[in-house]
Amino acid sequence: MFKDIAPKASAGTVQQSRRLRRAMSLPEILLWQALQARPGGLKFRRQHPSGPYTLDFYCSDARLVVEVDGESHSRGDQPARDAARDAWLAKRGLATMRIPAGEVLKDVDAVVRGIVAEARARLPLHHASHGPPPRGKLGEE
Repeated sequence: MFKDIAPKASAGTVQQSRRLRRAMSLPEILLWQALQARPGGLKFRRQHPSGPYTLDFYCSDARLVVEVDGESHSRGDQPARDAARDAWLAKRGLATMRIPAGEVLKDVDAVVRGIVAEARARLPLHHASHGPPPRGKLGEE
């Protein structure tokens, strides 16, 4: 398991995340049912608190945030707020993948395949080295 670099939750965000877990939308529920099965061996968290935000879904190993956007995300000042949130997360090393709720309702399997492909592309090629092996293990006698 890689070190989780997601910012720690701000005050009140944990309680908000717990409330949101109990009040998920239909597209979020459908996507969570698929992500819960750990597709591609990837572990996702739902309604994960990070800083002042609650992330719809989060894969720590890939450092990937998945947001399911309903139609309200295209109205008013919401696009600017979403962009500011994405920039805040990116500054902390997290990529955001935004998926329209309609796409989840239309074909959840295709959405999951896209998420897994993006997450795998973001995974490191190998685990970090903890230094060279001990001298006795190098084949030297």
